[in-house]
This record gives sequence, C-alpha cells and structure tokens, in this order.
Amino acid sequence: MSRFFGEIRQAGYVVRDIEAAMDYWSRVLGVGPWFYNERVPIEDYRYRGEAYEVHNSVALANSGSLQVELIQTRNDAPSMYRDFLAAGHTGLQHNAYWTTDFDADLERLTQQGFKVAMSGKVGENGRFVYFDTETHPGTVIELSEIAGPKGKLFDMIREASRNWDGKHAVRPFPALNTL
Repeated sequence: MSRFFGEIRQAGYVVRDIEAAMDYWSRVLGVGPWFYNERVPIEDYRYRGEAYEVHNSVALANSGSLQVELIQTRNDAPSMYRDFLAAGHTGLQHNAYWTTDFDADLERLTQQGFKVAMSGKVGENGRFVYFDTETHPGTVIELSEIAGPKGKLFDMIREASRNWDGKHAVRPFPALNTL
C-alpha cells in the first residue's frame, strides 16, 4: 500500500506481440480470460504537452485483485510506451492506481511535485495520467479514473477471472457505452 496513492490496482506490461503475450499468460501462467481491444478509443491524448493520434492494442485480465494490462503500440505516435520499447525494454512499464476523485487526487499529486508526461481519456469519467517518474523500467505511475463505465468494465473483468476454467481465453472488449 502506497501512502501517496493507495493500493496498486494494475500492472501494465508493454509487449511487442500482444497475441503471443495473451497466449503465454493464459496458457502458461493461467491468468485470464483476456478482454482484448485491438484499437483503444483514446480521446484527448497528449504526450509531453502535444496532441497525437495513438493506436494502441490493449488486453486486460485479473490475477486476484490485481489487473494485468498488456499494451502493444501499433503506430509511431510519441508515448511513454514507445520510449520504453526504444530504450530496449519490454515487460512491466507502469503501476496504476485507481481513483473515483480524479481532480482532487491529480491536484494533490501535482502539488506534491508529480509532473504529468502522458494523458488522455477512455470513455466518460475515464481520464488517465502517467507521471514522469520513470527512473528504471516499471516505475512509471499511472493515475486512472474509474468513476464511469471504465470502472464497471474493470469490475466485470475481475469477476470474469474468478473461477475461470481456462476456456475462451481471449474475449472481445465490450463497448463502454453498453456498461
């Protein structure tokens, strides 16, 4: 438990081949089922203050209460994921903390000296920021808002992992507006 952020809720892994990564995690590690979105609909994306159009594929599954996120960049838009790969890394890139009071938590953390490097939004009340905290691989910190449909999606993914029988290891990502 972090005294600044609370509980780590997600471990985000940047991979070069998301399909192979989902197969490995489900077949070898027994983690699943994976909810896969070939193109995450990120709005208002910014990297170091500049707007870009990103194309990222994401797969989400839970191992107990910890959500595992697999991320593959599909274009060359600037991002912390692209920087991580360019530095020769794959694997754990960030830890995420979830909030239902995004504005207050973001204000508190920026007042503590954290600086936003990457940000965007996935669905209503689904904002996220990545702080410029990378000092070695796996130390980027994400603050993710879960007050809207994204939070309901995360609950559904966690529930699907309970007593998962290993069948249907990869499933389509439901539309956020249907949750």
